[in-house]
Amino acid sequence: MTEVDPDNETTFHVCVIKSDPQETETPKKAIFEELQRCRFCEDAQFAVKLALEEALCNAVKHGNRCDPTKHVTIRYAVTPEKVVIIVRDEGPGFIPEDIPDPTTPDRLPLPDGRGIMLVRAYMDEVVFRDHGREIYLMKRRQ
Repeated sequence: MTEVDPDNETTFHVCVIKSDPQETETPKKAIFEELQRCRFCEDAQFAVKLALEEALCNAVKHGNRCDPTKHVTIRYAVTPEKVVIIVRDEGPGFIPEDIPDPTTPDRLPLPDGRGIMLVRAYMDEVVFRDHGREIYLMKRRQ
């Protein structure tokens, strides 16, 4: 088997799940085990866990609208130097720049809209691809 290389997406682990929030536990557990195996510090593990949970929630809830006939594909590579995670849904996509700023006074009381902001704050690199149907997340070892 080819060794996982975070700079070569063809070597990534792949996990495909149904659009069900409970299904997200399998990839989260697998990635978290890899982070521990590679001895990422607790702060980095927390950051990746938070970003991954947000990305998966957005893919299931907003991308696929919890449609049980649609899937979410998670590709990932974890090495001692960095972790790369790509989450892809089968939804219509969106324009990330059109998402309102959740820190404006009129949006502060609202219970949602902070996920993308948190993902960007905790990860070293975040790229939306294919019209928002795919999010690329990268965290380097500090």
